[in-house]
Amino acid sequence: MDAFSEWWQKLRATWSQGLRQQITRAGLAYTATMLIVALAAFLSANNLLFLILAAMLSTLLVSGFISRLGIAGLELDLMLPEHISARRKVRAGIRLKNLKYWIPSFSIHLAGAAESGFDSILYFPVIPGGATLEESVELYFPKRGTQRDRTFQFSTRFPFGFAERRELVTAQHDILVYPCLDPLPGFEALLASVSGEMEALQRGRGHDFYRIRPYEALESARHVDWKATAHIGSLQVREFAREQDYRVVIYLDLDGSHESDSWFECAVDCAAFLAFRLAERGAHVRFQTQEFDLSLPEEGDIYIILKYLALVSPMRGKPPAAPDDPTSFQIVFSANLERMAALGWGIGEGRGARLLGVDAFTSTVSSPKN
Repeated sequence: MDAFSEWWQKLRATWSQGLRQQITRAGLAYTATMLIVALAAFLSANNLLFLILAAMLSTLLVSGFISRLGIAGLELDLMLPEHISARRKVRAGIRLKNLKYWIPSFSIHLAGAAESGFDSILYFPVIPGGATLEESVELYFPKRGTQRDRTFQFSTRFPFGFAERRELVTAQHDILVYPCLDPLPGFEALLASVSGEMEALQRGRGHDFYRIRPYEALESARHVDWKATAHIGSLQVREFAREQDYRVVIYLDLDGSHESDSWFECAVDCAAFLAFRLAERGAHVRFQTQEFDLSLPEEGDIYIILKYLALVSPMRGKPPAAPDDPTSFQIVFSANLERMAALGWGIGEGRGARLLGVDAFTSTVSSPKN
């Protein structure tokens, strides 16, 4: 019985989606009443019943004509922001234009198809002839990549609610959806760990003042700031930034097995999250794969990397390259960490590294390698 009920629901849903017009309960009641009047008119040969039947038939025909006329001639345009991230709601605009210059449209509902990213319903009581209306909506895209066709549905029950007329319209836009930039479990801990180690490496004895901090044992007394010490009441030391800027290298290994596809998507999200957050903080980021190499901010901005990550896919059989900058902080995503370590990744000159494998996002991240 449950199997039959499920089959019937699927058949009904498929049938309803394929129809441009669906009879409502009010329409069924009106039709049943009209049939009863028709039967009584023919059986009794009463002219008054024939007049009532004619009026009911004309009302039904006029209702269908007005409903079809009201939903015709509507043009939809989607106004999207420049940058869109997966699994994050974005504000967009919908511009609805009535191409019928002299005929308004009444009681129009606008809904999005399942893949449109628009899960709410907009209601327009009236759209004057030749007018253009704009509404702000929220769109949601569950995955990265290129998406072109957005399907929306107009519907109306105007004027009498006997039937619901529907019309599908497709908004064609080349939408590039970046990987998710919101942190998944473990991402923020990794960012905090990397940022903390980079900040520790940034300390030095250069010429640019970095900060005042508490004195540590065995430090030289010539860097003590006596004014700050007198003000705070404990020894304070002037700290200077190193003259050399530190670069973070993020390497995404595209060579992996079919079993690691789900991990690859998570690695893409994590690489995008780290690159975006580090670039926001002003870090010098170099992003590399087997086919891509870009340094920020010298060669471009972060959105070039995000656009690449929106479309990247595994390249099986293409081995990764060895590191060419051992002085940078290295963050490596690979399904084969042994091969990356053999190539020299993670063996920097005291600058720190993270090597993240297939289990990096189901357990704690790898411990620092120096």
